[in-house]
Amino acid sequence: MQKAKRMESLSSGIFNEMEERKKKVESRGIEVINLGVGSPDLPPAPHIIKALSDSVNNPLNYTYSLVGMPRLYLAVAEWYKKRFNVDLDPGSEVLALMGSQDGLAHLALAYIDPGDIALVPDPGYPIYNFSILMAQGEIHPMPLHAKNYFLPDLSRISGEDAKKAKMMWLNYPNNPTAASADGKFFASVVEFAREYDILVCHDVAYAELAYDGYKPVSFLETPGAKEVGIEFYSLSKTYNMAGCRIGFAVGNREVLAMLALIKSNIDYGVFYAVQEAAIAALRGPQECVAETARTYRRRRDVLVDGLGEIGWEIPRPNASMFIWAPLPPGYTSSTALTADLLEKAGVIVIPGVAFGEQGEGYVRIALVKEEPVLSETVRRVRENFRFI
Repeated sequence: MQKAKRMESLSSGIFNEMEERKKKVESRGIEVINLGVGSPDLPPAPHIIKALSDSVNNPLNYTYSLVGMPRLYLAVAEWYKKRFNVDLDPGSEVLALMGSQDGLAHLALAYIDPGDIALVPDPGYPIYNFSILMAQGEIHPMPLHAKNYFLPDLSRISGEDAKKAKMMWLNYPNNPTAASADGKFFASVVEFAREYDILVCHDVAYAELAYDGYKPVSFLETPGAKEVGIEFYSLSKTYNMAGCRIGFAVGNREVLAMLALIKSNIDYGVFYAVQEAAIAALRGPQECVAETARTYRRRRDVLVDGLGEIGWEIPRPNASMFIWAPLPPGYTSSTALTADLLEKAGVIVIPGVAFGEQGEGYVRIALVKEEPVLSETVRRVRENFRFI
């Protein structure tokens, strides 16, 4: 059987590759510390688990949900108003998703025809590229460089390319770079999108994982943003509900209607019990969110301070659950460093080049282990590497 040509552009992914390498190292009796996959290791708050448990025990919740519960859509609108001061119509400007990745993967099918151009950050979260490739579109990379604070320089996109582009993907706080964006940048995005008739898709999954007094903003806070785009949000990181698969898209009602149409031909909606848990998360006590952020901040400090003491200087991010670490002295290849860290120290991180050509020169470290494990990570690196 001959596979579709679109499959030629896909690989098994860096995470599968690192998992295979991990098994080989573990076969030598080494306990590997995995700081690769950004999977939350913290549990949801008790009130969220209780809402899920109570709903699981309700036999009426086992039918197809088809669309989001009105109470969930109202809870999302209330949360957005309180958090970002953004007004949303729960009936037309909110769409429940099986995790934000559900929408990120499928939206391009509604807007990209073969040969159409999409503007995608490089480095960037791999699902953005995947979505365009599956729709048989063409990717126009937007380089993210430290000198521009890892924001795309819209002035460097030629008018010809901008006229051909139909979509733009953005993600702040950013994965993998942990960079942030402000209202001034988003205002320039709205102006650019209006001028060239481009659909803006902003992924704001890490908005609540922020530290040192920083408060990330929503793209939809920008005047005119709803006219040109939508925003994706996930409860996975904010409320540690990754396995529940619940998120939502908000913003432009016409775009959301197209995404809803795509989804109506793919799935039958989010399990009612998971929707009830999401309502409890959004409407319940929010101290759990603040504590999660404090936990990641402490973890960040353990790694950044510890590695800095042995000569690996790393900028201290103010948001996300990642550290975007420049290569330490003695290395010019992110793949070489990740290989050495695993082989010599039993530590998994992800090479920056896995997120795009412009990611070379960095590795991404996920803050997904408790502080003692991160201290052990620093100890292992100290014993096996010399950066000073």
